[in-house]
Amino acid sequence: MIQTEHQRRAYLKALGIDVWVPNADAAADADADVAVVAAPGGSVADEGDLDWSQLRAAVSACTRCALHKSRTQTVFGVGNQQADWLIIGEAPGAEEDRRGEPFVGRAGQLLDEMLRAAGQAREQVYIANVLKCRPPNNRDPEAGEASACRSYLERQIALLKPKIILAVGRIAAQTLLQTDTPVGKLRGKLHHLGDIPLVVTFHLAYLLRSPRQKSKSWQDLCLAMDVVAGRAA
Repeated sequence: MIQTEHQRRAYLKALGIDVWVPNADAAADADADVAVVAAPGGSVADEGDLDWSQLRAAVSACTRCALHKSRTQTVFGVGNQQADWLIIGEAPGAEEDRRGEPFVGRAGQLLDEMLRAAGQAREQVYIANVLKCRPPNNRDPEAGEASACRSYLERQIALLKPKIILAVGRIAAQTLLQTDTPVGKLRGKLHHLGDIPLVVTFHLAYLLRSPRQKSKSWQDLCLAMDVVAGRAA
């Protein structure tokens, strides 16, 4: 999707960001293929041969951890299954659990604005979470829960073959990169999950509480755009 400079500035204004705007044509110029390997911390297990529909069915029937007892439904993921961009959050919230779709409500609206500012529509990217079930009372995911879900996410990554992963928030970033480094020290630089470039940005709930930090998230998006366009190694 090619946007005019006027449209891009309008989206940035909606985000409350007053920064330079990269060239839209250059941001959309992404031709290089990126090989996908198994993510660190373990390879795809039983899900290794499943296609998208089989994987969705496996997630829907999952009872690997206690979260299946309290969920309304699983939240598998949504978007373009040939997307260059993969957005990964931590876990479904109450509204996501009700609707079966990640990043809805105010956080979803903000994500949509951020993606449009980066020249992407929600329908163009793929969006998933580390956990496929909602933790009670929206608490942080436990290590065992993330481990139980890991092979599902790894299979999604292997099927998708994204050119960039955007890890949204501390839990997602630390789980994917297997580190306890604070998100403030993880963002602003390029990481890799196997051979796939990964950029870390702030949790959307944090940005809603602290709108002045949106400019830093825009910097993260610029880095992700540079990676996809071949301007960053």
